Amino acid sequence: MYVDAGVIIGDNVKIQNYVSVYHGVAIESGVFIGPHVCFTNDLKPRAINPDGTLKAGDDWVLSRTLIRFGAAIGANSTIRCGITIGRWAMIGAGSVVAQDVPDYGLVWGNPARLRGFVCPCGERLQQEAHRERPETAICPKCGLEVAISTALWDKISVTS
Repeated sequence: MYVDAGVIIGDNVKIQNYVSVYHGVAIESGVFIGPHVCFTNDLKPRAINPDGTLKAGDDWVLSRTLIRFGAAIGANSTIRCGITIGRWAMIGAGSVVAQDVPDYGLVWGNPARLRGFVCPCGERLQQEAHRERPETAICPKCGLEVAISTALWDKISVTS
């Protein structure tokens, strides 16, 4: 595991083996980071400047990344800098995450796409069938109800 200077890590965070966390990443409490996850921190990395000189610390353009409370990132995922992974979101193994993930969002793939929503207990949330509450998701296991906007439900990718 490599944790760079300036990284912020909350309480009760589980970081597995061979994870790389670079400067600019903030990880809130209760997050799980699977083996071989890599966080990036520069959108345009270069070893040298246009004049051929080696880049110094001041030459880097740092992009911040935030991993919110309770999120889980599966093994071998790459997290592009400058994004936020929402509370209780779940990232499938081997994903390349290049855009923000909403709270409770379930994403996977390359690039990672929104596939659904998950409960803090880990079960997939189901959209409430009642017309009077179309923005309510319910966990079939624990019964938790979570508000998910219709706009987010509409973003779910149906391709595998």
